[in-house]
Amino acid sequence: MKIDILTLFPNMFENFLSESIIKRAIEKKQVEINIINFRDFSHLNNSQVDDTPYGGGSGMVLMVEPLVEAIESCKQKDSKVILMCPQGKTYKQEHAVELKNEHHLILVCGHYEGFDERIRQFVDEEISIGDYILTGGEIPAMAVVDSVVRLLDGVIKKESYQEESFSNNLLDYPTYTKPRDFRGLKVPDVLLSGNHAKIEEWRKEQQLKKTAEKRKDLMN
Repeated sequence: MKIDILTLFPNMFENFLSESIIKRAIEKKQVEINIINFRDFSHLNNSQVDDTPYGGGSGMVLMVEPLVEAIESCKQKDSKVILMCPQGKTYKQEHAVELKNEHHLILVCGHYEGFDERIRQFVDEEISIGDYILTGGEIPAMAVVDSVVRLLDGVIKKESYQEESFSNNLLDYPTYTKPRDFRGLKVPDVLLSGNHAKIEEWRKEQQLKKTAEKRKDLMN
């Protein structure tokens, strides 16, 4: 998979791309991730990519021209262009599963007060990671990249993510490790029994219980 991220702040991605699972996936060539500064596509001497909104109002608006040219500089026939935007569809695990099958993702990070409405004519979809406002689309883009890359074949063991929260629309079951007894808080006996059928049954019960307690909306 190839992922191009269009942003005004490339340095925000330095540590993100050089740590943990993302770093290993890049090193193993399971994913190629490029950071593109769309300021490089400005037509102005000061590399400006924003301006005041027509009709008045506060803040600055990203111009359509440099952003669209940045998209076109890396877009291919099999590209999916995604705008990180609070007006987009709320991002969920099933969407990450769909995106992992794409060959090329282009993630566009907005900033400032917003962007010229015409930019929407050049993207395939819009994604929001929640009903709150951030200063830009960089953090949402990182969330999407992280959630997709970890699902790529060979990045992590398949059984590791098949049993995670939301994989079956339920929250994950509780997990424990040593010591068996910590200040009176003990590991459930069933997990020490060696009876795998009983353990599996207990874990499913715990998933249902935890989801009912914490996320009733998922039970539907």
